[in-house]
Amino acid sequence: MYDLLVVGAGPYGLSIAAHAADAGLSLRVFGRPMASWRDHMPGGMFLKSEPWASNLSDPQGRWRLDTYCAERGLTARHAEPIPVEEFAAYGLWFARHAVPAVDERTVTRVAAVPGGFTVATEDDEVVHARTVALAVGVMPFIEVPPTLRGLHPSLVTHSSHHSDLAPFRGKDVTVIGGGQAALETAALLAEQGTRVRVLARAERLRWNDVPPPWERPWWQSVRSPHSGLGPGWRNWFYSERPGLFRSLPQATRARIAATALGPAGAWWVRDRVERAVELLPGHRVTTACAVPGGLRLETVNREGVLRTLETEHVVAATGFRPRCNRMGMLSTELCGTLAALPDGSPATGHDFESSHHGLFLAGLVTASGFGPAMRFVQGATFTAETLVRGVRRRLRATPPRGTVPVPGAGSRSGSPAPLSR
Repeated sequence: MYDLLVVGAGPYGLSIAAHAADAGLSLRVFGRPMASWRDHMPGGMFLKSEPWASNLSDPQGRWRLDTYCAERGLTARHAEPIPVEEFAAYGLWFARHAVPAVDERTVTRVAAVPGGFTVATEDDEVVHARTVALAVGVMPFIEVPPTLRGLHPSLVTHSSHHSDLAPFRGKDVTVIGGGQAALETAALLAEQGTRVRVLARAERLRWNDVPPPWERPWWQSVRSPHSGLGPGWRNWFYSERPGLFRSLPQATRARIAATALGPAGAWWVRDRVERAVELLPGHRVTTACAVPGGLRLETVNREGVLRTLETEHVVAATGFRPRCNRMGMLSTELCGTLAALPDGSPATGHDFESSHHGLFLAGLVTASGFGPAMRFVQGATFTAETLVRGVRRRLRATPPRGTVPVPGAGSRSGSPAPLSR
């Protein structure tokens, strides 16, 4: 029986594995390394976050992005975006150096048993572990607007479904959304000869400013410090103090998680979009139906003006909504024991342990508890350090055999445990 089984091999899963291996835990890691970055982003995209805020985490800080770039003869400079392909390659390099061998099979089921968990793989191997860390990234949580659900994939796809936009060359495509995924996808489509428009609910599109220089007068740094989520004290707090963020009232955390660092395009994609893409801000789709050659969309703006447009395909760059009921690899019984926050995401304790003893969560699903940093690579360091400490605490508290203890006489094994505060 392993001490820890990590499900997921993206930035969070690999960082957790590196810290767990350094701590001497017996460990197994499942997942295709950097799968979201390798398989679900089209070529030509760039990393929105700064290179210095995009490091995977190992305890000694040996395997940073700038070290990888130096070995490859590349640059990792402030305000110079990194190609997504290079970031994915960096993740593979990190995995080779900092993580035990990764098993690339897909985990299909995680179930609670006395003393820990069983994890089943796609080919029906069953592995036993005392604790599990789910670092499943964003793909289980794809969000498509209700008006577009149920339409055939030949007509509607999510932006994360595309690693290659070439099939849309010469076609008419409508991208829905106002964030970086929508705007960069639209730019790439236009640059390959696709007729493309962006339809967004916001009254106007938002663009991030060019970041201030790394070296600047001290008084400017005091007024607006750099952080992994952008300049300014508020972003610095979200970036550098996720543990303190968790101490905020739950309603405040939920509001910030839902609104902070909202949809916006990177400064370096703005000109590419505005010169080549039809922009329709302030519109929402009310109905969508298949017609010969594509779809007919009915839209309405803030003044109630209706508009009809036809397009061959819709790309919904409409983000992700982490919910307990979307973690499909969890058994029904285990999922049913998880306490949830009002937004439907799973509640966690201060060390990322869910309400079921021994089940730890990482990444986007923890943003409502630990703040906006959990939506970015920036959050991987805090998560890996804190979660592995929690795993070690749980291993000390839980005997290697027998039933996982839960408080209260007569409690059944596997019932929800109170979250540590």
